[in-house]
Amino acid sequence: MTQYQKNNDVLNSVNRGDPAESGVCTLCRADCKGKCETWMSSMKGRKLLYPRDFGTVTAGSSNINHVGVCYNNLRIQGYNYGAHGLGEGLSNNADDCIFPNVKLETEFGKNIKTKSRVPFMTGALGSTFIAQKYWESFAVGAALVGFPIVIGENVVGVDKASIMKNGKIISSPELERRIDVYLKYYDGYGAIIVQMNVEDTRNGVAEYVIEKYGDKVIIELKWGQGAKDIGGEIQVNSIDYAVFLKNRGYIVDPDPTKPEVQAAFKSGAIKSFARHSRLGYTNLNSYNEVKDDFMTSVQYLRGLGYKRITLKTGSYGMEALAMAIKFATEAKLDLLTVDGSGGGTGMSPWNMMESWGVPSIFLHAKAYEYAKILQEKGYDVVDMAFAGGLAREDHIFKALALGAPFTKLVCMGRALMIPGFLGSNIEGALNPDKRVKLNGNWDTLPRNIIDEFGTSPEEIFAGYYDVKNKVGADEMKNIPLGAIGVWTLSDKLAAGLQQLMAGARKFKVSDISRDDLFAANRETENETGIKFMTDVNDEMAKKILNEK
Repeated sequence: MTQYQKNNDVLNSVNRGDPAESGVCTLCRADCKGKCETWMSSMKGRKLLYPRDFGTVTAGSSNINHVGVCYNNLRIQGYNYGAHGLGEGLSNNADDCIFPNVKLETEFGKNIKTKSRVPFMTGALGSTFIAQKYWESFAVGAALVGFPIVIGENVVGVDKASIMKNGKIISSPELERRIDVYLKYYDGYGAIIVQMNVEDTRNGVAEYVIEKYGDKVIIELKWGQGAKDIGGEIQVNSIDYAVFLKNRGYIVDPDPTKPEVQAAFKSGAIKSFARHSRLGYTNLNSYNEVKDDFMTSVQYLRGLGYKRITLKTGSYGMEALAMAIKFATEAKLDLLTVDGSGGGTGMSPWNMMESWGVPSIFLHAKAYEYAKILQEKGYDVVDMAFAGGLAREDHIFKALALGAPFTKLVCMGRALMIPGFLGSNIEGALNPDKRVKLNGNWDTLPRNIIDEFGTSPEEIFAGYYDVKNKVGADEMKNIPLGAIGVWTLSDKLAAGLQQLMAGARKFKVSDISRDDLFAANRETENETGIKFMTDVNDEMAKKILNEK
């Protein structure tokens, strides 16, 4: 197993826990006091692209062990001539071919194009309490930056204030809050996507959302995710809430209605309950049955009035991947998110996360291969987003390139949540009377923030005045610091991506190609179809050398 660097002296960052491939700690805490690269980037922004202590240091790359197949063993091409994709009014001269001129806008969709200012989006933030607690930071930040955010499964079902009539939802204050918070700052870039699973379908979520919001919302069908191969889970500590969830039709483990379980809870032997969702398509046994059911579901949603429909699939095997790509293509869906093993934001069983499914890079490489087969047969292949353990600007470039030209976005979960946690903690420490409402975890600012950044939002967040310029001084009081953190991290990711793209001489996202990557070892070449680094342009090199 490849081991990832825990301390980075060049950036002065350190992981509290063991780092995943993404660089985010395997266990990311909302109350963390730092200071991994993503945590630091949420305050420093693009400054963290560079080594610290300029003027007194030199810095060199650490020894990288190119063992195994992973995103970190794809490397990005750089070229010494040319430029592609420059915008209108720009020419191929040195004054115009600068990284700030790289355009990061992207779009996805068939009949209706959904625009995003940056080529990334959030993963599904559903019924987990951490998504509920910090939603305002996540959603306001996403809307201000202009990228899509996904409301995950089960939000309606777990909402204690929601009202059901004849088994269908007629009021869900929590779902409405989440949509309304985003739409308040939505300016035409990004999107709000509502995801549905088995229980959401039964509860009438699609009908409820379309009636209340019309085409302002994208609806997403869900086959699975990369973190687990069963339905979503949350953990609750109240037996009354557990009974409420069971009465809502969920699987609750252990069963809170059993007398022996109630006695065990009362004695303290049982302290919590896990709420689980159901598996989809359990009554179907063939490719054709799944296809018929899927197409019927899409047709039904279109009949309700949905103009934009997406699908999220998990890290199942190759048959399911091919089905997802072909069905989504034939149904003319707007986006297919392919989520490989390695990510996760909820309460997935740990050893399931560690052991099930296809790791992201393998799944994504096959997604490209299968999409290419359909394209060569004349299909207009569905736009795709790749997800699963991606966090940095180099990951964004690599995922876009690996799936090019089909990938339009990179879907990130935990990385885009960290600034929300951090900003809420800072805001709670600065405003003790609001700490509980903000879900802040700190009584005071940590010493490392005071020493390195300061004691006011204006000092701490590099993106503070950019946000102020966008929303205006009067509105700034309504912007959560977590949203400013999301803006600041996004600015760092965007600037880093612009630099990588400029180095590859690609000045717009749609010009990124698989040729902009090479593999760091033969195994990665074999699995991804990306050439080994010394083989790329080797024939051209020898032709140059052998010319008379």
